[in-house]
Amino acid sequence: MAELRAGLIGLGYMGRHHARILRSLEGVELVALADQYGDPYAVARDLPLLPDLDALLDVGVDYLVIATPTESHETLGLQAAAAGIPTLLEKPLSKSYAAASRLVTAFADRGVLGATGHIERYNPALQELRKRLEFGELGEIYQIATRRQGPFPNRVSDVGVVKDLASHDIDITAWVTQRDYEVVGARTVFKTGRDNEDMLSSTCQLSDGLVSNHLVNWLTPTKERVTIITGERGMFVADTLTADLTFYENGSHPTVWDDLAQFRGVSEGNVTRLAIHKPEPLVTEHESFRDAVLGKHSDVVTLEQGAQVLRVCEAMIKSATNNTFVTLE
Repeated sequence: MAELRAGLIGLGYMGRHHARILRSLEGVELVALADQYGDPYAVARDLPLLPDLDALLDVGVDYLVIATPTESHETLGLQAAAAGIPTLLEKPLSKSYAAASRLVTAFADRGVLGATGHIERYNPALQELRKRLEFGELGEIYQIATRRQGPFPNRVSDVGVVKDLASHDIDITAWVTQRDYEVVGARTVFKTGRDNEDMLSSTCQLSDGLVSNHLVNWLTPTKERVTIITGERGMFVADTLTADLTFYENGSHPTVWDDLAQFRGVSEGNVTRLAIHKPEPLVTEHESFRDAVLGKHSDVVTLEQGAQVLRVCEAMIKSATNNTFVTLE
């Protein structure tokens, strides 16, 4: 495989992990890194540590990874698009849907590859779940519920829990079920003294009548990352902290008591914890983007999909602010 020259800007919490993967990724050479605030995790080592994106582009790269704070994504992304450099931007794609839309347009107008770093889509449990839903193992899908709760991460300062955390679940829900959000209802809570919300409870409707529920917060002392999909044949539970996928099958217990039979619902059946391969999600994400840069078929999270996630996020915030359901056109 031909070696691609990669550059990375942003060496904070996520940037250090991108640097680690890029250093070991087959067919890729990490040639330089940039961050105006320095290198707090000492990931540059023997590579040039540059002050900004201009200097990084001057080195000459085949593609970029942008892992800076969300509020800088639009400026840096537009610069990368203008330079014609394929770019993977960390999530959320930008601070607003309007800014994300400008990024979509800039990359599309120049015919430049862009992708959004929604890493949870590459979690092994969710990748396997997506395949099994495609095969029809659950039958008709009735409901999807997600819980993404944990303590406040000090690294986040420019967005609230909706755009930082709920964005994961919005992307997962739309991608796993292959449905679009149509109606959004939400309530938010402000408990930590910050300008942005730190708790969300949301009930939504997606295409074909699918119902979704999302609980997200930065107020729980232990982490929880769970996606539950209920359908006519049972229920899948994906724990993305452990990358475990479990299937709870509907039981079948026939009864000859006619008056009771007409009131019966589902019953407990077999429970199967599925044995699945568990590669690191960030590695899979980088492999997918590398292959896309090389022109191979690859399942990247497009900029359009990243922008739509922000559209739903802002509908949730609007719903909570105005105390009403929001319909997405």
